[in-house]
This record gives sequence, C-alpha cells and structure tokens, in this order.
Amino acid sequence: MRGQTEQAALIEEFYREVSRLSTWTVVFHGAVAARLGLNPTDLKCGAVLGETGPIPAGELAALTGLTTGAITGVLDRLEKAGLVRRAADPTDRRRVIVEPLDDPARLAEIMQLLAPLSAETAQLLKDHYDNDQLRLILDFVRRSAELMRRQTTRLRAQTQEGKTAP
Repeated sequence: MRGQTEQAALIEEFYREVSRLSTWTVVFHGAVAARLGLNPTDLKCGAVLGETGPIPAGELAALTGLTTGAITGVLDRLEKAGLVRRAADPTDRRRVIVEPLDDPARLAEIMQLLAPLSAETAQLLKDHYDNDQLRLILDFVRRSAELMRRQTTRLRAQTQEGKTAP
C-alpha cells in the first residue's frame, strides 16, 4: 500500500513539474521567435515542417489545428524570414507545397540562439545521469512525443464531431 501511495504522490509531482517545464518551454520559444522576428506559432509551424519535410499548406493547417487563413499568415512570415518556400503542387495546381529551406546562415542564426540552452542541457544530463538513465529518459521523451501526437489527434477529431468534453 505504501508503495502505491508513494507512486501516486510521485506521479502527481511529476505532472506539476512537467506542467512547469511546458510553461517555461513555451515562454522560451516565444523569446526565440521574437529574436527571429516571428511569433511562437510561426516558430512551431517551422518545426513541424522540419519534421514532415515539404507538405501541402492545407496539411500543415490540419496538423497544427490552424485555419487555412491563419496558415497563410504564418507562411507569409516564415517565407519573409527565409525559412520556407512555397511551390506549386505539380499534381494539383490548386494546392501549394510548403518546403522548409536549409539556408545555412539562417540555420546558424537559429542555432546560435539555441546553443546556450543546448550546452547547459547537455551538461545537466552529463552531470546527473548515467548512460542507462539517459536511455530511459530518451525512451520516455520519445514515447511522450508520440502520446502527445495521438492525444492531439483525438482532441481534434472530437472537436470536428462537435464534442467539447472528453
């Protein structure tokens, strides 16, 4: 019984700390975006494109939950910032394919903004965790990212069905 109580308390504390991490991650990304002349939504849409590679603008809208009108504004800003390019879909003239750009100078600028966080995170991991613990953390992060993707898909499907509660 005591083990279950401790586990429940640890899980509750974990939720609080992950929420705190999430909040400060969003705030940090807002600061990075501002330095690049973007907003956090623009930055995250760029990150989605980094994962997916070239995709239709409508698919980017669907993945991010933004309207096609909002995606147009996001793409305008990302294009102006030199992070993406729009191209005509060779199979359907009505569609636009969004391609992330690999401008070395622009990527170096972004990496320069992220370098202190990356270095400090690497040091934290080296100082506090052995390789087995790092593999465990990495496994958790991978599984959590997939969990978030699935839960986002679930919520969006419920919203499209007109449901607002779980």
